Amino acid sequence: MFAALLACTGLLASAGCLRVNVHGDPHAYREAMSDSDLRLATYNVSLYSDQAGGLVRRLQGGDADAGKVAAVLQRVRPDVVLLNEFDHDADGRAADLFQRRYLEVPQPGGGEALHYRYRYFAPVNTGVPSGLDLDGDGSVGGEGRARGNDAWGYGLHPGQYGMLLLSKHPIDRAAARTFQHLRWSAMPGARRPVDPASGAPWHPDAVWTRLRLSSKSHWDVPVRTPAGMLHVLASHPTPPVFDGPEDRNGARNADEIRLWREYVSTGERPWLCDDAGRCGGLDAGARFVILGDLNNDPVDGDGRHEAILELLEHPRVLRHATPSSAGAAAAALHAPAVAGRRRGNPAHATGDFGPVGPLRLDYVLPSTGFAMLANGVFWPAPGDPAAAIVDGTDHRLVWVDVRVPTTGAD
Repeated sequence: MFAALLACTGLLASAGCLRVNVHGDPHAYREAMSDSDLRLATYNVSLYSDQAGGLVRRLQGGDADAGKVAAVLQRVRPDVVLLNEFDHDADGRAADLFQRRYLEVPQPGGGEALHYRYRYFAPVNTGVPSGLDLDGDGSVGGEGRARGNDAWGYGLHPGQYGMLLLSKHPIDRAAARTFQHLRWSAMPGARRPVDPASGAPWHPDAVWTRLRLSSKSHWDVPVRTPAGMLHVLASHPTPPVFDGPEDRNGARNADEIRLWREYVSTGERPWLCDDAGRCGGLDAGARFVILGDLNNDPVDGDGRHEAILELLEHPRVLRHATPSSAGAAAAALHAPAVAGRRRGNPAHATGDFGPVGPLRLDYVLPSTGFAMLANGVFWPAPGDPAAAIVDGTDHRLVWVDVRVPTTGAD
């Protein structure tokens, strides 16, 4: 059932020992994990609504897609998981409902009830009016998409497409850092969009100097795990599409990804100031994991691929085999229109996006200081009974098992 077994004699005979690219159910690998090992995951769950409060109403009504999402989580059972596209509400009603009525209730095709004692959520930029003409249509705000385009991050109401972090281990909320308000222009060498027809900046100076970098938010959430403090770096950059020849969303996506590269790099970063006014990046000795739908495939689809490649190749990001699945490989076979244009390995995709086809957009990137045990994308092959629960969203859950090595190199 599994495409990979232990890659060396004994579990973690050395710090670099890998057993990765699990095509089947990751449940079997749980038994080999110690109490201090961690399963980290990211999952774009598509639990949003175009109306404020709509997700609460969805979850109150017994939402079939939410049940499938919960079933996947019950099968994989991550210790820490970031949920992208989970609408934010200040009181946490949607998070409460999802926990009590879905995760804590065994779902068809899922597993035993799953409880997360700790959670973190915070406001995001999506749907928050900017008061500026951000899309260059000559007006501010309006209705529908016009209103969304002039929000700090595209959305039809504040909090749409938000983020929710769930953890079995305590979260140090007081030490969490958010970068919701960081201005794009503060980043040295920012990719300021340019009008290709005139060569002039696409945003007027009065707009550019106020434009926020993060389309949702960027979070550094410290989690106190049995393996020590883990900094969860969570984000969901804008898709690099839905713009024009100026490629403003492509530029923003690339710089949203770049923020994490800057954050984990050495050296002074006086411009990198969080919403509480604290400036600078992550301590050099801190362990972290970057989680999220980063909306950028390393070689295929739209987007400035150098941004994700530079993050994957950062010296503080653990080198490891790419998570894959049998389901992704099978999905690529049913997308003949894009198969001939694809350059990357189709088994590495983390979602199937209709006419665009399968792409790798979702990432779990642990830092050096961890050793990799296993990883995968929960996307069973057609015909596997578990395949019936993956279509609650167009993305698939990505998971990574890590351990802090006691001897040897990272």
